[in-house]
Amino acid sequence: MSPTSLPLAAYRAVIALDEPFRPDAVHDAGARSADLVREVLDLLADDPAARPGLHSGPAARTDDDARRLLRAVLTVREPGPLPAQAARVLDALLAGERLARGTTDAAALPTIRDTLPHTTYAAADRTVLWQGDLTTLCADAVVNAANSALLGCFRPMHPCIDNALHAAAGPRLRADCHTIMSRQGHPEPTGTAKITRGYHLPARYVLHTVGPIVDDPVLPEHPQSLAASYRACLDLAADVDGIRSVAFCGISTGVFGYPKAPAARIALDTVAEWLDLHPGRLDRVIFDVYADDDRAAYLRALTERTQPR
Repeated sequence: MSPTSLPLAAYRAVIALDEPFRPDAVHDAGARSADLVREVLDLLADDPAARPGLHSGPAARTDDDARRLLRAVLTVREPGPLPAQAARVLDALLAGERLARGTTDAAALPTIRDTLPHTTYAAADRTVLWQGDLTTLCADAVVNAANSALLGCFRPMHPCIDNALHAAAGPRLRADCHTIMSRQGHPEPTGTAKITRGYHLPARYVLHTVGPIVDDPVLPEHPQSLAASYRACLDLAADVDGIRSVAFCGISTGVFGYPKAPAARIALDTVAEWLDLHPGRLDRVIFDVYADDDRAAYLRALTERTQPR
């Protein structure tokens, strides 16, 4: 029997999903980010969970070195609460970095219909194709392409979306995922999803899903699993009041190896079908693409077909 995914009702309250995130400290316009970085590093020196990262990371000779070291420390740190003062200073740092990155309002982005008026894509009026940084997008929920442990990426500076979202959100994201997975008791099955708060991300929620891993070739079960990941995220979003917009990354198309062109078609078709089956539930779904070839795959899928499959 295949393992089942823990339902939302079994973890919603324990991670306080419906409570607004209130950081321990807010951004101080007069504080230098570099000073906050070094203060956090000093405060983590006595944290047993942080020591492996502190001793194995790069030397903090410059301000940039220090920030990379702090990111590496938090990337490899096992889930668990930070020392109280370190948590406060880190909150102030992450809040300032969010302001410095800026945000993009998902509601203000042009729809696919606006940018491709002649497309026959059925959901063109309710969807967006956007090339940008998902950690800066102000949508109600963003989707993280997670691994089956669902604890984030533990490889410092790894260029995956899992690493980027956890770094921007802060360590509470990993702590919530750990709480959920401890209750589940086994790895997350492919094609399912979990939801947490977004913490220092502009998005209030993060949907974590495990897509199929394709080593080549694409097997018959891979398209089904990929479509299931998209549906699982949308179904879960629909269970949370207040979520009206969802932004997807390219699930499985990075290190998981799914070819980008067929993955784009599956994403478009699955979302269009779901929106038709749930009229009015979501105002907007965003397909966030990272690189030029990702965007090209979606544009081909949107312009080469006469109708959704």
